[in-house]
Amino acid sequence: MSAPGLRLPLAVLFASLLEIAFLSSGGAEVNTVSKIVDGVWFREGDLKNLGHCNNTIIEMKDYLIVVDANFPSGARLTMEAARKLSPKPVKYVFITHHHGDHDYGAAVWSAAGATTLAYKAVTEEIQRYEPYRWKNTANSRSDVADLKLDAPELPKQTFDKSPFILRDSLREVQFHFFGWAHTRGDGFAWLPKERVLATGDAVTNGPHNNTADANLGNWPLVMDAAANLKPLHVLPGHGPAGGPELLAGQSAFMRELMGAVRQAVSEGKKLGDITTMKDDKAIATSLKLPDSVKNWVGPSLPAQVVNAYNETVQKRPAGELPHN
Repeated sequence: MSAPGLRLPLAVLFASLLEIAFLSSGGAEVNTVSKIVDGVWFREGDLKNLGHCNNTIIEMKDYLIVVDANFPSGARLTMEAARKLSPKPVKYVFITHHHGDHDYGAAVWSAAGATTLAYKAVTEEIQRYEPYRWKNTANSRSDVADLKLDAPELPKQTFDKSPFILRDSLREVQFHFFGWAHTRGDGFAWLPKERVLATGDAVTNGPHNNTADANLGNWPLVMDAAANLKPLHVLPGHGPAGGPELLAGQSAFMRELMGAVRQAVSEGKKLGDITTMKDDKAIATSLKLPDSVKNWVGPSLPAQVVNAYNETVQKRPAGELPHN
C-alpha cells in the first residue's frame, strides 16, 4: 500500500522508539512487537501516523531475517526492535513488493550490512514506476528526502524460481511467488514447520487495500494458492496478525468487489453511474458490498471500484492501465 506522505520531526521518531513494547502473542498493538512462535516476532507498524507497514522478524541459527524494508523511519524502528530481541545481526531483509512503505527503507538496511532480497518482479516494478514515485514521496516525507538518493535502492539479491529457500539447523524459511495480486512482484515468506505466513500487502487485516497496481481478477487465485499452504498464523502487510481467516476474507473481498462491478457493467452502467468523482478522484460509490467482507471496506472503496471497473471494461489488469 502506498502510505500517506508525512513530515516526520525527530521528536516523533524518538517518541516512537520509546513506545516499542514487547507483548505476548495475541496482545499486539501498533508500535509493539509480539511473539508469534518461538523465534518469530510480528511488529505492527503505525500506518495512520507514520505510514509504516508491518514487519516480521525471524530468528535463524546465526542471524535474523526481517520481512519488509519499510519506510526509512520504519526501518530504523524495526532495526531497534530487532536489537532488543536478539544480538544476532539482520542478514536478510525480504521485500514483499515495491511500494514505498515496504521498500523505501532498503538503503537503511543495506548500510547496516543486510542483504535485501526480493522476487525478480520487484526490481522490474521499481524500474517501471521510479524515480517518479520516489521523488514525489521525498517532497512530503523527510525520512525519504534525508537519504539524498535519486531513486530507491534496488534489491541486492533476487530470485526467479519459487520457492527460494533459506535453511539452517534452526529452521527453514521459504520465499514464494504465487502470482500477480496486489503487485506483479508479490512475495510471501513461509515457515513450513511453524506454519507462519508473512504476506506483505497481498493480505491486509482492515481496509488497507491499494488496488492501483493490482490484478484484481487474479487476486483470489493468489489467496487460494497461499491458503493451500495451510498456515496457522497469517502476518499481513497492514493491520493486526491473524490466522487463515485473513486469506479467506481477502479473497472474498476481491470476489465481491469484482462481482458487484461486473454486475453493474452487465446492466449497462457507466463509471459515472456508480461513482462520484471530484478532481479526477473517486470520492463515493453507490455499490454496496456484503457485511461478510466489511473488515476490508473503507474510504478506499470508491477508488477500488474505479480500478475494478476499468479492469472489467478494458479486460486488462488494473496495474497495466495508465497511471503513475
